[in-house]
Amino acid sequence: MPHTISKDFTFAAAHFIPDHPGKCRNMHGHNYRVRVFLQADQLDALGMVVDFSYLKDLMHETVGIYDHRVLNEIPPFDRINSTAELFCEHIYRELAQRLATSNDGERVRLRRVDVWENDSSCATFEE
Repeated sequence: MPHTISKDFTFAAAHFIPDHPGKCRNMHGHNYRVRVFLQADQLDALGMVVDFSYLKDLMHETVGIYDHRVLNEIPPFDRINSTAELFCEHIYRELAQRLATSNDGERVRLRRVDVWENDSSCATFEE
């Protein structure tokens, strides 16, 4: 039976969705919360899926560029809409790539990513 851990990360960013029919077409900001789930069938020598501080470092590499920025100015969101759904998928794929090339890449897999724009609105991506 696999073990699963999760960790939350927060940052503030602004964005807009140009063709949105409502107010989201205007620049606005969110205090984003990203929760990532990692899973492993076997724990490491210390009894962990991964050390939480290691996960923090991976996530800083993945989402640190968005903190206090306008998402629409950062690739790929300079070409695609910065919806919570697309943002969530992008974070998933970026983190999965980083994890796959790490020392734990064969043992640990990314299970799921959740992205909250606020306390009641969340998008989820998992494969």
